[in-house]
Amino acid sequence: MLTTLRKMSSGLLGLVYPKLCLSCGQELPPGELKICIHCSADMHYTDYHLSLDNHFSDRLFGRIPFYATSALLVFRKGGKTQPLLHELKYKGNQQLGVELGRQHGKLLLESPYFKDIDWIIPVPLHIKKKRLRGYNQSAVYAQGLSEILNVPYSDHILVRKTFTETQTKKGMDERFQNVNSVFKVAKPSIIQQKHLLVVDDVMTTGATLESCAISLLHAADVRISFATIAIAEY
Repeated sequence: MLTTLRKMSSGLLGLVYPKLCLSCGQELPPGELKICIHCSADMHYTDYHLSLDNHFSDRLFGRIPFYATSALLVFRKGGKTQPLLHELKYKGNQQLGVELGRQHGKLLLESPYFKDIDWIIPVPLHIKKKRLRGYNQSAVYAQGLSEILNVPYSDHILVRKTFTETQTKKGMDERFQNVNSVFKVAKPSIIQQKHLLVVDDVMTTGATLESCAISLLHAADVRISFATIAIAEY
């Protein structure tokens, strides 16, 4: 486990800008091309993939039926993970999302709970928001997971029907109301009796993941697990 995490930290060194560390902004010494070794060492990886009972599953317990949950990193405001997610979501660095998916996929390969995944389904963006951003950050993360897990991913099975406001400053109830009934399943026959891995960039209250799961469960007989790049600490 420790060896894997060290390899993951090392892998994150090749992702963003040369010369300045993405996380702390300090000049990088020779040989450190993306994130300085000190910031990489401080990245807080989780071990949620090793247990069905973790902080991620606790947030969703009793709300919807699900199987396994995992987050690669812990997100703390002002912490080392925050600039990575900002780079992915707002600065167009799609390759960062793919690499984070690959890193997470390597962990999930160690887990007995993610062995029989049939489809990886990213939380969809509305077409208007996708056009503005140019891509879906959850889909590029799903691409990286797909490469390592050798499981197909699709951002056409689950679609977002309506444009919703940002979730950033909303509470738990507001978040759920904001995404309630905004998703639909475009191809229910494809997922019938399948194990689905629903993925997103950050798990906060779980309102978006819950809404996605409700739509999928209503459309077909499926088993659902979740994975995110990070889980917000609160």
